[in-house]
Amino acid sequence: MENSVYQINKCINQSIEFKGLKAQYIWYLGGGVIALLCLFAVLYIIGLSSLVCVGIVGASGTVLVLKVYRMSHKYGEHGMMKALAKRQVPKVVRTQSRKIFKMEK
Repeated sequence: MENSVYQINKCINQSIEFKGLKAQYIWYLGGGVIALLCLFAVLYIIGLSSLVCVGIVGASGTVLVLKVYRMSHKYGEHGMMKALAKRQVPKVVRTQSRKIFKMEK
């Protein structure tokens, strides 16, 4: 059995990149794979056929990989955090009183 050696590209002041995934998306994919493993175990313990379990987990895994790669390419290293932060900034600030603008002497 051969040992696989994977090349991890990390330049100076660059985020880690593995097979096209950048930064935190590596962890998202890893967590998703662990969740799919637990899903398979639960489905198998419930009593579903192993082929049905493999089909469900395989389809879910395909969707997971496609979504994570799409987010990695769309947002990059910090883009998703910026997009989530931008959603929380109010578009308009309204006030009912001008009292806050009054200068006191």
